[in-house]
Amino acid sequence: MGEIMDRTKVMLRDLKISEVTKPTTVYVWDMDETLILLKSLLDGTYAAPFSGLKDKKRGIEIGKQWENLILKVCDEYFFYEEIEDYNEPLLDALSEYDDGRDLSKYNFNNDGFGFPYDDLNKRKLAYRHRSIKEKYSQGLHKILDQQTIKLWTDLYNLTDSYSDGWLSSAHDLLKQTFGRTDKGPGSISINVLVTSGSLIPSLAKCLLYRLDDVISADHVYSSWEVGKLRCFSWIKERYGGPNVKFCAIGDGKEECEAAQAMRWPFIKMDLRPTSPYRFPGLTMKVVQSFIDVAYGSSDAEVEEIKEACSTEAKLVHLTLNQLDASLPNMRTLIS
Repeated sequence: MGEIMDRTKVMLRDLKISEVTKPTTVYVWDMDETLILLKSLLDGTYAAPFSGLKDKKRGIEIGKQWENLILKVCDEYFFYEEIEDYNEPLLDALSEYDDGRDLSKYNFNNDGFGFPYDDLNKRKLAYRHRSIKEKYSQGLHKILDQQTIKLWTDLYNLTDSYSDGWLSSAHDLLKQTFGRTDKGPGSISINVLVTSGSLIPSLAKCLLYRLDDVISADHVYSSWEVGKLRCFSWIKERYGGPNVKFCAIGDGKEECEAAQAMRWPFIKMDLRPTSPYRFPGLTMKVVQSFIDVAYGSSDAEVEEIKEACSTEAKLVHLTLNQLDASLPNMRTLIS
């Protein structure tokens, strides 16, 4: 693990933006049960807070279909059977071993990759990481057959419908971070993903859950071996500066504690249908209010935030009242 951390630190030093002169906000996202749903479908915890209004067995079936599709993409296109035991915290972690060789005619099946994990095999793994990165940038429509694309599209739409728009709402919010103009011309927003899962399946999830247009491959970090605090530290080292603000969003204790250690604002996601910290529900105004509380804002911004939060609180209250009023009718319909 020490070698991974030292090597990644050197690599990130090379990638670091030399001088951040424009106002920049870095959104550090968790994956499962934050931007996507998977584990909570498989174990029924997504359906549980709905008190029977969601079909738990249907959610489990949807989760199993996602598992199968993720493994299919990993094994057939991302070399996962070969490299499963060689997890790295991000795709560029082995860039120093990559000599830039043309891979268009490279025979991955017969290059002898495997034990021992020496410099030669690290180069072969770096080739695989570069190939995965290229496929990620192309998108799944360029590599999957039509039958699999239809299966994937149907599953995404089914999941989004079952979750009342969780997936599409999460994607819309990430898109909004790119289109922000309220912080002045030239401001920069960056979406970074830090997941406790291993790297290759996490990249496959990003593609399958349609996050590849809002999170680039080199902004996906795996904390599998090193922990989220170490990943957060790397992110701060890579993007940190006097004009940079960070905000972490996730559902777990580890990312919460890591954000506290970094003194970053943290938004804890909540699966309960009445919570505003879920999808749909979480908005850019709410996220910005957490950032402004942590980093401070002008008097004018404070008033704007208060007004926005007051409006959203009224909407949430109205929505909850409507939901409470509709529950007896909904239960009557399904009984």
